[in-house]
Amino acid sequence: MAAHRRSSWLKGVLDLLVLSCLTGGESYGYEISKSLAAAGLGEIKGGTLYPVLNRLEEAGLVAGEFRAAERGPGRRYYRMTDAGHRALAEQGASWLEFNKAVTSMLTTGGPS
Repeated sequence: MAAHRRSSWLKGVLDLLVLSCLTGGESYGYEISKSLAAAGLGEIKGGTLYPVLNRLEEAGLVAGEFRAAERGPGRRYYRMTDAGHRALAEQGASWLEFNKAVTSMLTTGGPS
């Protein structure tokens, strides 16, 4: 599969995937990136991930808090807000319905 095509598909759903990474509690960028890679989505670099986190924070879907570290640089931790939980539930359901339609078309050549 062409890397460009995969990247385009990922951009359409990355906000939801990042929110999904926060359902278990707060996390920071590098941990989120590792979770996405472990799920088979490839390496999501900071230049892609951090604008998503900033956009989600500006939209009120996540809240971020900078914390100093005992060693090394501090980290910005993110947690999902109530609005983020609602958005993930609503948009996640829409995505799953869309995915179902795409899967049906690809596997049967038409609607089921």
